Amino acid sequence: MIKILFLLVIFSIPVSWVHADNQKVAIASAHPLATAAGFEIIAKGGNVYDAAVAVSAALAVVEPFGSGLGGGAYWLLHREKDKLDVVIDGREKAPLAADKDMYLDKNGKVIPKLSLDGALAAAIPGMPAGLVHLSEKYGRLTLADNLAPAVRYAKTGFAIGDRYLRNLKVRVDTIKQYPETARIYLNKEQNLPELYSILRQPDLADTLINIAQHGRDGFYKGEVADKLVTSVAKAGGIWTQADLDAYQVIERNPVVGNYKGIKVTSVPPSSSGGIALIETLNILAAYDLQALPKLTRKHLIVEAMRRAYHDRSLYLGDGDFISIPVERLLNMDYAAGLRSAIRFDKALSSDQLSGQIESQHQGTNTTHFSIIDQEGNRVAATLSINFIFGSAFVASGTGVVLNDEMDDFDSQPGAMNVYGLVGGIANAIAPSKRMLSSMTPTFLETDKEVAVLGTPGGSRIISMVLLAALNFAEGKGPETWVNLPRFHHQFMPDVIEYEPAALSEDEINTLKQMGHQLKEVPRPYGDMQAVLLNKHAKFLSAASDKRGEGTAQVSQ
Repeated sequence: MIKILFLLVIFSIPVSWVHADNQKVAIASAHPLATAAGFEIIAKGGNVYDAAVAVSAALAVVEPFGSGLGGGAYWLLHREKDKLDVVIDGREKAPLAADKDMYLDKNGKVIPKLSLDGALAAAIPGMPAGLVHLSEKYGRLTLADNLAPAVRYAKTGFAIGDRYLRNLKVRVDTIKQYPETARIYLNKEQNLPELYSILRQPDLADTLINIAQHGRDGFYKGEVADKLVTSVAKAGGIWTQADLDAYQVIERNPVVGNYKGIKVTSVPPSSSGGIALIETLNILAAYDLQALPKLTRKHLIVEAMRRAYHDRSLYLGDGDFISIPVERLLNMDYAAGLRSAIRFDKALSSDQLSGQIESQHQGTNTTHFSIIDQEGNRVAATLSINFIFGSAFVASGTGVVLNDEMDDFDSQPGAMNVYGLVGGIANAIAPSKRMLSSMTPTFLETDKEVAVLGTPGGSRIISMVLLAALNFAEGKGPETWVNLPRFHHQFMPDVIEYEPAALSEDEINTLKQMGHQLKEVPRPYGDMQAVLLNKHAKFLSAASDKRGEGTAQVSQ
């Protein structure tokens, strides 16, 4: 961290920022350099949407294990002057040559790691198209202005910290299989680099410059596109120029709910996050959670999670390809029906909702940032390349780590992905289809306050945002939301996962007696970033999860 702070100084990033419209701005992101990039753009006269482009691009450079130009994102926007709420869907898409059986062997069994590692695991990226769209349609500054901090970080380099090295260590053996990736991220001896050593990514800087100069065509056509397609093909992937030509971001209406007077605005399919979040809150809305004993409250939250994640596996996928019963899933009467089978004294096992499936390893991924100004203009954005360092494959000469988002499809109905999530035909692989996601960038709004929040964490994203929303409903602030101890249930595997401080020994024993299975996670999870506006006082606050290395600040 000392070296990172040193780099902030040598880059001459100011410690105080003034918005061009004299509006204060709050930014929370997963890395100090990304937060600084956002404020740098604000100081140049940019708005919150310009800042969102800068933060997104900066994270692609300084957190290559979580997001990048080779991945995708959802940007949830609110523009106060016309009350516009919109989602920019930059989720990746399956290549045109993709097939529902492409990861199965001749006996119809899933081939281990084929959808996780290497070029065949990569879907067509949406991040570059999303950055261009966000900048050109909603920003004030040029795309080149907004990408400048990221270009500088890639060229000049930055000091890698503990979190970076921990993530790199998880994937080091896989990275060694791909020479271009190893050249960039490992030292000359093919080992982990030293803590605080400087990571420079000149090829990635050149790719960012291409996008800055040529917009969408700087990535999806020309020199960069040629390198992407050629490298992927040589490595056994199925990308073509036609895939890159066909990719387009989509603007979608968010899903909206109401929990005890709180307007909840979140992302629609192809993310499951918004629907699952609102459905869970609808189930819980009939209970006075604050008046109940802590143990009962946690039991009810778990039972609500179980049912929402069950519906996720049954119904959710890319709405451009399948019919999703959104109105029914968000209907309060439907929630009442789900609630009717919940007992206060006993768990309903998941195998009574669907067939039992064995547990599988879960990982961590993705990144998130939140931005708001005093007028209420805001962005919540969750960015991803799926598993840590995505597919671990870098297209030669581009510096771009490709995603392994194809693993977020269901290669076989009932099979688990790397996060232990199960699904069926609704999320089956198809050409040009967007795979289901758990990303949940969200706005929470009352007459007095507006919260902007989200987190990485794979399948646990939805439950983390849920717990934060319930905390917001209790009148608590951002520092509490992002740092509260977490517990999680996702229908399958049928187990409550929990951080050590989330459950007491008495609670653990009582929950077991009620029929719950429990598993303490080996390390804390999530990296929530949140900002809050008090609409009456125009007061801003921000918080960054202490589990990570991010920075949350308000301009002075």
